[in-house]
Amino acid sequence: MDDMLMVGFAESVERLSAAAVTLELAVARLAEKQATFAASAEETVERIVATVESAREVELERKLADAELMIAELRASSGGGGRKTVVAGALIAKAAEATEMGALDGALASLSVEQRFAVKAEMLRSGLLR
Repeated sequence: MDDMLMVGFAESVERLSAAAVTLELAVARLAEKQATFAASAEETVERIVATVESAREVELERKLADAELMIAELRASSGGGGRKTVVAGALIAKAAEATEMGALDGALASLSVEQRFAVKAEMLRSGLLR
């Protein structure tokens, strides 16, 4: 009877050992899947952030181009000498839109401090800013 008990105990130990190995393999597979999922999620987030940043840069470049065009039109309409009144209604409407400080600051955000000062000084000289 003692021998049967020892055989049963040995079989139980073998089954427990096999179960432990199976559990270790399952844990390793789960850890690998989690790492793969985390890497995939991180890549997705990076792509989303890059898309948002790219869209913001395009919008800022468009606003800057609009401001530069307006300045060029103001220079052309002033004839280069002294301050003159701008007659074109469309140009005045564009200037009114651009003087919204939030929009202007947003459009100029990608410029250096010196460039921002130069653009704002030109707009002050031409009467677009007060």
